[in-house]
Amino acid sequence: MTARTDARVRALGTAIETWGSPDRGATRRDDLPWRSTRDPWSVLVAEALAQQTQLSRVIPAYHRFLGAYPTPAACAAAPLGDVLVAWAGMGYNRRARNLHRAAAAIVADHGGEVPDALDALLALPGVGPYTARAVLAFAFERDVGVVDTNAGRVLARAAAGRTLGKDEAQSLVDAMVPPGKGWSFGQALLDLGATVCTSRAPDCGACPVRRRCRWARSGRPDPDPARGSAGVSAGVSAAGSPFAGSDRQGRGRLVAALREGPVAPVGQAAAAGWPDDPSRARRVADGLVADGLAVRGCSGTLRLP
Repeated sequence: MTARTDARVRALGTAIETWGSPDRGATRRDDLPWRSTRDPWSVLVAEALAQQTQLSRVIPAYHRFLGAYPTPAACAAAPLGDVLVAWAGMGYNRRARNLHRAAAAIVADHGGEVPDALDALLALPGVGPYTARAVLAFAFERDVGVVDTNAGRVLARAAAGRTLGKDEAQSLVDAMVPPGKGWSFGQALLDLGATVCTSRAPDCGACPVRRRCRWARSGRPDPDPARGSAGVSAGVSAAGSPFAGSDRQGRGRLVAALREGPVAPVGQAAAAGWPDDPSRARRVADGLVADGLAVRGCSGTLRLP
Protein backbone atom coordinates (compact mmCIF):
# COMPACT_ATOMS: atom_id res chain seq x y z
CA MET A 1 0.00 0.00 0.00
CA THR A 2 1.04 3.59 -0.55
CA ALA A 3 1.11 5.94 2.42
CA ARG A 4 -2.09 7.57 1.17
CA THR A 5 -3.87 4.27 0.70
CA ASP A 6 -2.69 3.04 4.08
CA ALA A 7 -4.05 6.18 5.76
CA ARG A 8 -7.40 5.76 3.99
CA VAL A 9 -7.65 2.14 5.07
CA ARG A 10 -6.85 3.02 8.68
CA ALA A 11 -9.45 5.80 8.62
CA LEU A 12 -12.04 3.35 7.30
CA GLY A 13 -11.25 0.93 10.12
CA THR A 14 -11.56 3.68 12.72
CA ALA A 15 -14.93 4.75 11.31
CA ILE A 16 -16.25 1.18 11.45
CA GLU A 17 -15.02 0.66 15.02
CA THR A 18 -16.53 3.98 16.13
CA TRP A 19 -19.88 3.05 14.56
CA GLY A 20 -19.90 -0.13 16.59
CA SER A 21 -19.48 1.64 19.93
CA PRO A 22 -22.49 1.05 22.24
CA ASP A 23 -23.21 4.79 22.60
CA ARG A 24 -23.41 5.34 18.83
CA GLY A 25 -26.74 3.59 18.29
CA ALA A 26 -25.34 1.14 15.77
CA THR A 27 -27.19 -1.99 14.70
CA ARG A 28 -25.42 -4.27 17.13
CA ARG A 29 -26.02 -7.93 17.88
CA ASP A 30 -25.42 -7.84 21.62
CA ASP A 31 -27.86 -10.71 22.15
CA LEU A 32 -25.11 -13.08 21.02
CA PRO A 33 -24.03 -14.64 24.34
CA TRP A 34 -20.42 -15.28 23.33
CA ARG A 35 -19.84 -11.53 23.10
CA SER A 36 -20.00 -11.28 26.87
CA THR A 37 -17.08 -13.64 27.44
CA ARG A 38 -13.38 -13.67 26.74
CA ASP A 39 -13.04 -17.35 27.60
CA PRO A 40 -11.13 -18.87 24.66
CA TRP A 41 -12.88 -22.25 24.83
CA SER A 42 -16.31 -20.59 24.80
CA VAL A 43 -15.31 -18.50 21.80
CA LEU A 44 -13.94 -21.58 20.00
CA VAL A 45 -17.17 -23.48 20.67
CA ALA A 46 -19.25 -20.54 19.41
CA GLU A 47 -17.24 -20.31 16.20
CA ALA A 48 -17.50 -24.05 15.60
CA LEU A 49 -21.25 -23.98 16.11
CA ALA A 50 -21.81 -20.89 13.96
CA GLN A 51 -20.19 -22.21 10.79
CA GLN A 52 -22.85 -22.29 8.05
CA THR A 53 -25.62 -22.20 10.67
CA GLN A 54 -28.32 -19.63 11.50
CA LEU A 55 -27.50 -17.80 14.71
CA SER A 56 -31.02 -18.38 16.08
CA ARG A 57 -30.15 -22.08 16.21
CA VAL A 58 -26.65 -21.52 17.54
CA ILE A 59 -27.60 -19.64 20.72
CA PRO A 60 -29.47 -22.49 22.50
CA ALA A 61 -26.91 -25.01 21.25
CA TYR A 62 -24.10 -22.84 22.63
CA HIS A 63 -25.61 -22.84 26.11
CA ARG A 64 -26.39 -26.55 25.94
CA PHE A 65 -22.95 -27.57 24.73
CA LEU A 66 -21.02 -25.47 27.25
CA GLY A 67 -23.33 -26.66 30.00
CA ALA A 68 -22.18 -30.19 29.22
CA TYR A 69 -18.55 -29.38 28.33
CA PRO A 70 -17.44 -26.14 29.99
CA THR A 71 -13.73 -26.81 29.41
CA PRO A 72 -11.57 -28.55 26.82
CA ALA A 73 -10.73 -31.19 29.40
CA ALA A 74 -14.41 -32.02 29.95
CA CYS A 75 -14.96 -32.35 26.21
CA ALA A 76 -11.82 -34.41 25.64
CA ALA A 77 -12.74 -36.81 28.43
CA ALA A 78 -16.19 -37.55 26.99
CA PRO A 79 -16.80 -40.23 24.36
CA LEU A 80 -17.34 -38.76 20.91
CA GLY A 81 -20.82 -40.27 20.92
CA ASP A 82 -21.79 -38.10 23.90
CA VAL A 83 -20.41 -35.02 22.18
CA LEU A 84 -22.48 -35.86 19.10
CA VAL A 85 -25.58 -36.08 21.29
CA ALA A 86 -24.85 -32.59 22.67
CA TRP A 87 -24.44 -31.41 19.08
CA ALA A 88 -27.99 -32.48 18.13
CA GLY A 89 -29.78 -30.18 15.73
CA MET A 90 -26.68 -28.42 14.44
CA GLY A 91 -25.84 -30.58 11.41
CA TYR A 92 -22.36 -30.89 9.93
CA ASN A 93 -21.44 -33.50 12.52
CA ARG A 94 -17.81 -33.46 11.41
CA ARG A 95 -17.56 -30.15 13.25
CA ALA A 96 -18.44 -31.88 16.51
CA ARG A 97 -15.85 -34.56 15.81
CA ASN A 98 -13.22 -31.91 15.02
CA LEU A 99 -14.08 -29.94 18.16
CA HIS A 100 -13.69 -33.12 20.21
CA ARG A 101 -10.33 -33.77 18.58
CA ALA A 102 -9.29 -30.15 19.13
CA ALA A 103 -10.17 -30.46 22.81
CA ALA A 104 -7.99 -33.57 23.07
CA ALA A 105 -5.09 -31.72 21.40
CA ILE A 106 -5.54 -28.75 23.72
CA VAL A 107 -5.32 -31.05 26.73
CA ALA A 108 -2.39 -33.09 25.37
CA ASP A 109 -0.31 -30.27 23.91
CA HIS A 110 -1.32 -27.12 25.78
CA GLY A 111 -2.11 -28.18 29.33
CA GLY A 112 -5.85 -27.80 28.80
CA GLU A 113 -5.62 -24.12 27.82
CA VAL A 114 -6.60 -22.90 24.36
CA PRO A 115 -3.37 -21.58 22.80
CA ASP A 116 -2.99 -17.89 22.04
CA ALA A 117 -0.68 -18.17 19.00
CA LEU A 118 -1.92 -18.30 15.42
CA ASP A 119 0.23 -21.27 14.37
CA ALA A 120 -0.83 -23.29 17.40
CA LEU A 121 -4.51 -22.55 16.79
CA LEU A 122 -4.21 -23.49 13.12
CA ALA A 123 -2.69 -26.81 14.15
CA LEU A 124 -5.86 -27.77 16.03
CA PRO A 125 -8.19 -30.14 14.15
CA GLY A 126 -10.93 -28.29 12.31
CA VAL A 127 -9.53 -24.82 13.04
CA GLY A 128 -8.99 -22.78 9.88
CA PRO A 129 -7.76 -19.22 9.30
CA TYR A 130 -11.07 -17.55 10.18
CA THR A 131 -11.65 -19.48 13.40
CA ALA A 132 -8.04 -19.07 14.55
CA ARG A 133 -8.15 -15.31 14.07
CA ALA A 134 -11.60 -15.08 15.66
CA VAL A 135 -10.23 -16.71 18.82
CA LEU A 136 -7.27 -14.33 18.83
CA ALA A 137 -9.46 -11.25 18.33
CA PHE A 138 -12.50 -12.14 20.41
CA ALA A 139 -10.94 -14.10 23.26
CA PHE A 140 -7.42 -12.69 23.53
CA GLU A 141 -8.29 -9.22 22.11
CA ARG A 142 -5.42 -9.27 19.67
CA ASP A 143 -5.20 -6.70 16.87
CA VAL A 144 -5.88 -9.13 14.04
CA GLY A 145 -8.55 -8.83 11.38
CA VAL A 146 -11.37 -11.34 11.14
CA VAL A 147 -12.94 -11.98 7.74
CA ASP A 148 -16.10 -14.00 7.28
CA THR A 149 -18.61 -13.73 4.44
CA ASN A 150 -20.27 -10.64 5.92
CA ALA A 151 -17.01 -8.84 6.59
CA GLY A 152 -15.74 -9.80 3.16
CA ARG A 153 -18.57 -7.87 1.51
CA VAL A 154 -17.58 -4.70 3.38
CA LEU A 155 -13.94 -5.14 2.41
CA ALA A 156 -14.67 -5.77 -1.26
CA ARG A 157 -17.19 -2.94 -1.58
CA ALA A 158 -15.95 -0.22 0.76
CA ALA A 159 -12.22 -0.75 1.10
CA ALA A 160 -11.27 -2.10 -2.33
CA GLY A 161 -14.14 -1.43 -4.72
CA ARG A 162 -13.34 -4.69 -6.50
CA THR A 163 -13.20 -8.41 -5.90
CA LEU A 164 -10.61 -9.62 -3.46
CA GLY A 165 -8.61 -12.79 -3.07
CA LYS A 166 -8.24 -14.48 0.30
CA ASP A 167 -4.73 -13.30 1.13
CA GLU A 168 -5.37 -9.79 -0.11
CA ALA A 169 -8.52 -9.49 1.98
CA GLN A 170 -6.68 -10.66 5.09
CA SER A 171 -3.86 -8.16 4.59
CA LEU A 172 -6.37 -5.39 4.03
CA VAL A 173 -8.41 -6.07 7.15
CA ASP A 174 -5.28 -6.45 9.29
CA ALA A 175 -4.26 -2.96 8.20
CA MET A 176 -7.69 -1.61 9.16
CA VAL A 177 -7.65 -2.68 12.84
CA PRO A 178 -7.30 0.40 15.07
CA PRO A 179 -4.51 -0.22 17.63
CA GLY A 180 -5.88 -1.79 20.79
CA LYS A 181 -9.33 -2.24 19.24
CA GLY A 182 -9.14 -5.72 17.78
CA TRP A 183 -12.22 -6.99 19.63
CA SER A 184 -14.51 -4.01 19.07
CA PHE A 185 -13.42 -3.46 15.48
CA GLY A 186 -13.93 -7.11 14.59
CA GLN A 187 -17.41 -7.20 16.08
CA ALA A 188 -18.36 -3.94 14.38
CA LEU A 189 -17.13 -5.17 11.01
CA LEU A 190 -19.12 -8.39 11.28
CA ASP A 191 -22.22 -6.46 12.38
CA LEU A 192 -21.89 -3.96 9.54
CA GLY A 193 -21.79 -6.74 6.96
CA ALA A 194 -24.60 -8.72 8.59
CA THR A 195 -27.06 -5.87 9.16
CA VAL A 196 -26.25 -3.02 6.74
CA CYS A 197 -23.92 -4.10 3.95
CA THR A 198 -26.06 -7.12 3.19
CA SER A 199 -25.77 -9.32 0.14
CA ARG A 200 -28.94 -8.58 -1.80
CA ALA A 201 -30.15 -5.20 -0.51
CA PRO A 202 -27.36 -3.17 1.11
CA ASP A 203 -28.73 -0.21 3.07
CA CYS A 204 -26.23 2.36 1.88
CA GLY A 205 -28.28 5.18 3.39
CA ALA A 206 -27.65 3.78 6.87
CA CYS A 207 -24.02 2.89 6.25
CA PRO A 208 -21.57 4.78 8.49
CA VAL A 209 -18.82 4.57 5.86
CA ARG A 210 -20.83 5.30 2.69
CA ARG A 211 -18.78 8.45 2.00
CA ARG A 212 -15.61 6.38 2.19
CA CYS A 213 -17.01 3.40 0.28
CA ARG A 214 -15.37 3.00 -3.12
CA TRP A 215 -18.31 1.10 -4.56
CA ALA A 216 -20.95 3.59 -3.32
CA ARG A 217 -18.94 6.60 -4.45
CA SER A 218 -18.70 5.18 -7.95
CA GLY A 219 -22.48 4.71 -8.15
CA ARG A 220 -22.63 1.02 -7.20
CA PRO A 221 -21.84 -0.27 -10.69
CA ASP A 222 -22.28 -3.87 -11.75
CA PRO A 223 -20.86 -6.30 -11.07
CA ASP A 224 -21.05 -6.04 -7.31
CA PRO A 225 -17.41 -6.40 -6.15
CA ALA A 226 -18.54 -8.71 -3.36
CA ARG A 227 -19.53 -11.32 -5.93
CA GLY A 228 -16.62 -13.50 -6.77
CA SER A 229 -14.49 -12.46 -3.83
CA ALA A 230 -12.69 -15.59 -2.82
CA GLY A 231 -14.35 -18.02 -0.45
CA VAL A 232 -15.80 -17.63 3.01
CA SER A 233 -12.56 -16.10 4.27
CA ALA A 234 -12.59 -13.25 1.81
CA GLY A 235 -16.07 -12.43 0.63
CA VAL A 236 -19.13 -14.17 -0.65
CA SER A 237 -19.03 -17.92 -0.54
CA ALA A 238 -20.26 -19.95 -3.45
CA ALA A 239 -23.67 -21.55 -3.21
CA GLY A 240 -23.53 -25.15 -2.07
CA SER A 241 -25.26 -28.11 -3.66
CA PRO A 242 -28.92 -28.71 -2.68
CA PHE A 243 -29.33 -30.35 0.71
CA ALA A 244 -32.71 -32.02 0.15
CA GLY A 245 -32.22 -35.53 -1.16
CA SER A 246 -28.44 -35.39 -0.78
CA ASP A 247 -26.11 -37.83 0.91
CA ARG A 248 -25.52 -35.13 3.50
CA GLN A 249 -29.18 -35.25 4.42
CA GLY A 250 -29.04 -39.03 4.71
CA ARG A 251 -25.95 -38.83 6.91
CA GLY A 252 -27.69 -36.36 9.18
CA ARG A 253 -30.77 -38.54 9.45
CA LEU A 254 -28.70 -41.59 10.27
CA VAL A 255 -26.68 -39.80 12.96
CA ALA A 256 -29.95 -38.46 14.42
CA ALA A 257 -31.25 -42.02 14.62
CA LEU A 258 -28.03 -43.18 16.25
CA ARG A 259 -28.47 -40.53 18.95
CA GLU A 260 -31.54 -42.50 20.01
CA GLY A 261 -29.64 -45.79 20.08
CA PRO A 262 -27.97 -48.44 17.89
CA VAL A 263 -29.48 -49.12 14.47
CA ALA A 264 -29.52 -52.66 13.12
CA PRO A 265 -28.73 -53.30 9.43
CA VAL A 266 -32.38 -53.91 8.61
CA GLY A 267 -33.30 -50.42 9.80
CA GLN A 268 -30.46 -48.36 8.37
CA ALA A 269 -32.00 -47.60 4.99
CA ALA A 270 -35.20 -46.32 6.58
CA ALA A 271 -33.24 -44.32 9.15
CA ALA A 272 -31.31 -42.62 6.33
CA GLY A 273 -34.58 -41.80 4.57
CA TRP A 274 -34.15 -44.24 1.66
CA PRO A 275 -36.11 -47.39 2.57
CA ASP A 276 -36.05 -48.50 -1.06
CA ASP A 277 -32.34 -47.84 -1.61
CA PRO A 278 -30.36 -49.93 0.89
CA SER A 279 -27.17 -49.76 -1.18
CA ARG A 280 -27.11 -45.97 -0.92
CA ALA A 281 -27.77 -46.16 2.81
CA ARG A 282 -24.93 -48.65 3.15
CA ARG A 283 -22.57 -46.28 1.32
CA VAL A 284 -23.54 -43.40 3.59
CA ALA A 285 -23.14 -45.59 6.67
CA ASP A 286 -19.70 -46.64 5.47
CA GLY A 287 -18.81 -42.97 5.15
CA LEU A 288 -19.88 -42.28 8.72
CA VAL A 289 -17.73 -45.15 9.94
CA ALA A 290 -14.75 -43.96 7.89
CA ASP A 291 -15.15 -40.46 9.31
CA GLY A 292 -15.22 -41.75 12.88
CA LEU A 293 -18.82 -40.65 13.43
CA ALA A 294 -20.17 -44.19 13.85
CA VAL A 295 -18.88 -47.66 14.60
CA ARG A 296 -20.17 -50.93 13.20
CA GLY A 297 -20.41 -54.08 15.28
CA CYS A 298 -19.75 -57.59 13.98
CA SER A 299 -23.49 -57.99 13.25
CA GLY A 300 -23.47 -54.81 11.16
CA THR A 301 -25.32 -52.77 13.79
CA LEU A 302 -24.30 -49.10 13.87
CA ARG A 303 -23.88 -47.07 17.01
CA LEU A 304 -22.25 -43.80 18.02
CA PRO A 305 -18.58 -43.97 19.02
